[in-house]
Amino acid sequence: MNYVNNLSRHICVDEFSAVPKYLQISKSIISAVDTGRISKGTVMPSINDLSAELCVSRGTIEKGYKYLKAIKALSSYPGKGYYIADTCFRKQKKVCLLFNKLSAQKKIIYDSFVNALGDRASVTLNIYNNDFKQFETLINNNLEEYSHFVIIPHFIEQEQEAFKIINSITRSKVILLDKKPAEVSKYQGAVYENFEKDIYRVLCKMREQVSKYSQLNLLFPRASYYPKEIVKGFTLFCRQYELRYSVIDNIEASGLNKGEAYITLSEDDLVLALELLQETNMQLGRDIGIISYNETPIKKFLLDGITTISTDFKLLGNFAAQLVLDNTEKDIEVPFNVILRNSL
Repeated sequence: MNYVNNLSRHICVDEFSAVPKYLQISKSIISAVDTGRISKGTVMPSINDLSAELCVSRGTIEKGYKYLKAIKALSSYPGKGYYIADTCFRKQKKVCLLFNKLSAQKKIIYDSFVNALGDRASVTLNIYNNDFKQFETLINNNLEEYSHFVIIPHFIEQEQEAFKIINSITRSKVILLDKKPAEVSKYQGAVYENFEKDIYRVLCKMREQVSKYSQLNLLFPRASYYPKEIVKGFTLFCRQYELRYSVIDNIEASGLNKGEAYITLSEDDLVLALELLQETNMQLGRDIGIISYNETPIKKFLLDGITTISTDFKLLGNFAAQLVLDNTEKDIEVPFNVILRNSL
């Protein structure tokens, strides 16, 4: 029994913890292996002995051992019991990728992320539809199942509550993607856009092109997950260069005005703007200017080319994968560029 006592002292069970006891036991054993307190080949106590020593049910120990066998940390021989089979099992990373929604840009991020990880990590993609409750459920139900949570933190409502949820996750597990909220302080790394600075800088590059229009309009949908920093950067540019400007939340209601340029954030607003344009005899790039947020391949061909302002989505995915693989603490600001086409 002394042998059982020596091993069980590495195992902590908290009666008041929300974490299931079988996971507390298995995670304690994993921690002991990681720190060298339990080595490869160590024979573990039987289910009955450990159950008696820890004062927990036999089923709880059995479930904990089953979990350790599933991640190849534990093995067993009939009649000889359980032993530590490997001490390198944690090298296989398990990533929960949380996207706020599906889009052409998100597919580019996903593809580059998965390709960069290769067979060094498994990835589960979850979509929470900008909804706090869905996000909260996904996190709480999977908190102990993943080595990393890679999160795009865009919410329409209850944003502050969502940030609190992120801060409750173990710091080393969290990688922020696309957005780095100031309210989130506990994370390993971030690959992000600087929304205010990005739009300001690209508009400065396009100053000559946008100055030929009498007014510059930003289509910013109501009840939107788009960062308000975009409006700040847009407003700063227009005021600095004394350009007439407006922030519009409904393109159908406002319509298109001849001699003005429009920045569309959503794909839906881009489609609506082009539909409204077709109902007039105005010419795109002469009577009306359009700038679309986020590059996609199709925009190169729409109406002889739509001007876009966009981050590099492949880089977002690649850099996030490197943070997972390297376990480095780093904030990476991804470049933001303009592609000038005939719509301006």
